[in-house]
Amino acid sequence: MTRISVRGVAVASATAVTAVGAVVGVASGNEGKTTQTVDVAGATLLADIPSGAQAQTISDNIGRQADAQASAADAAAKKAAEEAARKKAAEVAKAKAEAERKAKEAEAKRKAEEASRAAARSALAAPMVSVSPGSVQALARSIVGDGQFQCFSAIVERESGWDYTATNASSGAYGLVQALPGSKMASAGADWRTNPATQIKWGLNYMNSRYGSPCGAWSFWQSHHWY
Repeated sequence: MTRISVRGVAVASATAVTAVGAVVGVASGNEGKTTQTVDVAGATLLADIPSGAQAQTISDNIGRQADAQASAADAAAKKAAEEAARKKAAEVAKAKAEAERKAKEAEAKRKAEEASRAAARSALAAPMVSVSPGSVQALARSIVGDGQFQCFSAIVERESGWDYTATNASSGAYGLVQALPGSKMASAGADWRTNPATQIKWGLNYMNSRYGSPCGAWSFWQSHHWY
């Protein structure tokens, strides 16, 4: 690229203007008068215009700044997109985990209900065992043991009168120890509705786990009239 001196152009232009002024003066009848010329080239600001090399440097700097700003904008946009994607993935994972948890709970509930219904059906299908209250008491003594039998017997006497088919019409409690609901005794055997031995085993385990022993349960019963 050919470099052109701006100041040179200004000087040439000033010279031309001076010449034209002189011609105009002659044409208007001012022959013989001295015409004062103005050094336009010396007064112009064009002399302050940078040279070609300086202009190129300034242009390069502006270009680098623009590139840097564009890169910064791209980086910020990329970071924002990555953060949005991370949040979206976290939300999706959380929703999936919650859905799986609910599905597992629903499945567990369904299986428990099926097991309860199956136990109830088995109990209803089992034949009733024909035993006398005395025989049930003897059976209870053999299961509970002499040390705790009196306390166990006192509770059963007041709860069911040793009737293993006793049903509380208002609450639905059932059996010798009046389990509420009666289906709880399925944990001791599917024949909980018809077998007094199953009811005695469940009742003994309940008293031991909740009160420490049948006598502990009897002590509570005497104060509250339930256990």
